[in-house]
Amino acid sequence: MVQVEIPRQGDRAQYDEYIRRVKPIVESYGGRYLIRSEEVHPFGGEWSPDRIIVIQFESRSALDRCFASPEYRGVKLLRETSVIARAVVVEQRL
Repeated sequence: MVQVEIPRQGDRAQYDEYIRRVKPIVESYGGRYLIRSEEVHPFGGEWSPDRIIVIQFESRSALDRCFASPEYRGVKLLRETSVIARAVVVEQRL
């Protein structure tokens, strides 16, 4: 799960390019987007991210391979220099 803050003075075009390029990379490693939205409405409290992304992977190793891949390393700078992103991995245990 990723929380994104889009700076008001940030380079939105650069982040939009990241969004366009990262989706096929994530999907090529088996990632499935469950949520990619800027329609975020606070439910009390002070937390109000600009964008939320939830991606489901078949396994932790698939996630790790994706985000350590040469393809991802080639686009991550677009994100790192245009937005503030915080991510957590949530493993489902039944």
